Amino acid sequence: MDKGPLSDTLITAFDGLSSQLQAAARYIVDHPRDVALLSMREQARQAGVQPATMTRLAKQLGFSGYDDIRERYAEALREGDAGFAGKAGEQARSQMLKGDHALAADMLRMIGAQIARLAEPAALDRIVTAASRLARARRVYCLGLRSSHAVAWQFHYILSLVGEKTVMLDGIGGIGADALGRATNADVLLVASVLPYTRATIELAEYARASGVPVVAVTDSEVAPLAQIAEAIIVVPTESPSFLHAMSPAFAVAEVLGALIAGRGGEATLAALKHLDRQLAALNTHLQSRNSKRAP
Repeated sequence: MDKGPLSDTLITAFDGLSSQLQAAARYIVDHPRDVALLSMREQARQAGVQPATMTRLAKQLGFSGYDDIRERYAEALREGDAGFAGKAGEQARSQMLKGDHALAADMLRMIGAQIARLAEPAALDRIVTAASRLARARRVYCLGLRSSHAVAWQFHYILSLVGEKTVMLDGIGGIGADALGRATNADVLLVASVLPYTRATIELAEYARASGVPVVAVTDSEVAPLAQIAEAIIVVPTESPSFLHAMSPAFAVAEVLGALIAGRGGEATLAALKHLDRQLAALNTHLQSRNSKRAP
């Protein structure tokens, strides 16, 4: 199950809950499939709370007991939302019924609406705050694994055009994380991860924070694992009619962050881009337009 039926409700209520209820709520948000399948006592054990806490949370949400929450999640599981394979089945059935054009249109409309929401004031405030924090850093270490790799890479690529401020922590040869050992509290780790969260990403972010390296996160929930680690977060939507979560909003955020930080460089950015233009021209990197006239 990719997202539970009460996730949005729990995220909205999260800040107003006690620490014990927050631990229970985070477990439900992060483990929707287990909510449907495991006993309340086992869920409480994994969440690190007493069983009575699960019951108190259910009552605070308006249910008579925790069994009501488990039944909601079991019903969602029975409806077939069982990870990538389950969503792929749903997509195939919808595609067969409505056709390829309808699915493509639904996906593009949803992505457009999601990106438009990132231009609303509250989301913009978070983006600008994150950009300011990243701009002040001596160096930015960039981390994104699996589907989130493109997000971190695009941010790194943009800033690589104007200097040497970023370090990409990719996994070639299994040594991707080694460079993080040189980071200090003067640097920042920019990390991207969305549900289902990649274990190595969260562990590296936790290591960075424990080492005194500030973390800025692009993630999909106020109670996502990275939200508990980062000093600044940008929350991006990921819902999609397709079997795979949408990464376009997160990718757009990476481009905006890169542009904002590069723009703060002033004359240094301009000089770096002029140097890059000369290098690309000397190496004949880009194809010339077919309509351009060749010099005699």
